[in-house]
Amino acid sequence: MTAATDMPTEIPKSTSEMPAIVATNLQKKFGELSVLKGIDCQIPRGEVVAIIGSSGCGKSTLLRCFNRLETISGGQLIVDGIDLSKADLSRRRLLELRAHVGMVFQQFNLFPHLSVLQNLCLAPKKVLGASHQESEKTAKFYLNKVGLSEKINSFPDQLSGGQKQRVAIARALCMKPEILLFDEPTSALDPELVGEVLQVMQQLAQEGMTMVVVTHEMQFAREVASRVMFLNKGQVEESGNPREILSNPQSERLQSFLSRINMVLPT
Repeated sequence: MTAATDMPTEIPKSTSEMPAIVATNLQKKFGELSVLKGIDCQIPRGEVVAIIGSSGCGKSTLLRCFNRLETISGGQLIVDGIDLSKADLSRRRLLELRAHVGMVFQQFNLFPHLSVLQNLCLAPKKVLGASHQESEKTAKFYLNKVGLSEKINSFPDQLSGGQKQRVAIARALCMKPEILLFDEPTSALDPELVGEVLQVMQQLAQEGMTMVVVTHEMQFAREVASRVMFLNKGQVEESGNPREILSNPQSERLQSFLSRINMVLPT
């Protein structure tokens, strides 16, 4: 995957020394149901955090809180310097957040009636106010980065699942985000297509992109992530070095989770 010569070849990096994400006693309720029960975490810039845990433990809800797709019910959450604890967050600040924090969904969420190029250009034009020429130049650069330059005029129904997800990653990168969030990006893919998506994510990690990844891909978490967070019943039960946590889990619940998916990994 080669880069165009007239575009930057590195992921844009913030000069801020503040952590990318700071959560303090973060809580989220849906009616009477308490889903997140006091999450405390700091994610420094450039770190890749893999969030793992059983279905229903709050992984995706936590991720959605990080870009204000869900509003928190209590505690404090600061993402890229923006305090998301404020109920009256202005539209301007919300748009600023969405410009700085990209999201890649499980089901791709590409617009089926738009070509790949049109899918990639839409948000930079609407949100960033980019010109047609600038947005197309950026789209071609990032499409090349994920190895899909030849699909620029294709429509989503002409792509494989792995290609759709790589286009979705390129679309997120076109906003030149500080942080990328991934919600189980490979779970909807056939096994033989998983590798091509993980390869792109690994490249982004090597380039210093701050990434938070909800995943069941334990090998990816072990080899690429700088930290693993294990959620259980809405709380962080274990957090730390991926090789240590996945090879020698301390909590009984994490031991059970890993044994069920046959993924207690050797050191």
